[in-house]
Amino acid sequence: MAARAAADDWRYAHVGELAFTFFMVACHLTPQEHIRLWHAAGGRLVGYAILGEDPSFDWQVAPEYEWLGIEAGVLAWAETRLIELRSHDPQRWGGALVSGARQDNAARIAFLEQHGFRQGGPFSEVNMLRSLADPIPEPVAPPGWQVRAVAAEGDIAGRAAAQRAVWQPWSVGKVSDDDYIYLMRLPGYRRELDVVAVAPDGVIAAYVNGWLDPVNRIGDFGPVGALPVYRRQGLTRAVLLEGLRRMRAAGMERVCVSTGVSNTAAQRLYESVGFRIVNKYLAYVRGEAQQPPNCSKFTRAHGGEL
Repeated sequence: MAARAAADDWRYAHVGELAFTFFMVACHLTPQEHIRLWHAAGGRLVGYAILGEDPSFDWQVAPEYEWLGIEAGVLAWAETRLIELRSHDPQRWGGALVSGARQDNAARIAFLEQHGFRQGGPFSEVNMLRSLADPIPEPVAPPGWQVRAVAAEGDIAGRAAAQRAVWQPWSVGKVSDDDYIYLMRLPGYRRELDVVAVAPDGVIAAYVNGWLDPVNRIGDFGPVGALPVYRRQGLTRAVLLEGLRRMRAAGMERVCVSTGVSNTAAQRLYESVGFRIVNKYLAYVRGEAQQPPNCSKFTRAHGGEL
């Protein structure tokens, strides 16, 4: 949050994006082996790197420490870890290494290109923003439906099931009931911002997770989704509108959300509730998928439907 305050909305990840990324690492990997921290002499945290599934690689360095050498150490750590992981499980980790940069971050793009990354792959996103000073329409749901916050106990199984139904087979959908309980205990998670549309029979059909950055007064939505059989019924729009109202009540001035550059349906949905595209995240890849011995060719998929 402090780094965002010293830069802009997109140069540093939203705290909610960081929280959910950590959650994914905690669910599927070992955080101590896949997250590396850099501290200044006084102990202040000034940088971090994450090597996640796909394999994917991300990092951030505090503004006053950027391009002083930490970035080279970050990449060296990721390369070393990836060599180790591929030696133990070449099928899981043998794909091309994925990273990325905002389209207006020339220094980060130059760093990636200097180290063999090239723009491409299916991971690029549009970044969208909405002011909460603009009017927010009332959420509308079909008769008998509820649009509300997830319940502390009774909704956990249904909420985790909705996450799985929307996102599997991708890793973001590999979430058990216990995993979701873990998410609800993480710093930054607020149950009143985990908004769901509930059918008369109790099925959680659509949802949005909301996250707050109180320093910069900007909220973030993600993940967002609806079960396939309940799409195009206005349910995702309803939970988004309710989420916006709750964000404003929590003191936020703006809200951001991102989706794939080719996901025009999601972009139109977000535009219908007041978002507009203000930036892009460009995916960069290095290397080709490797052919593990005695294994079929490694493939990777990423995405989701709203």
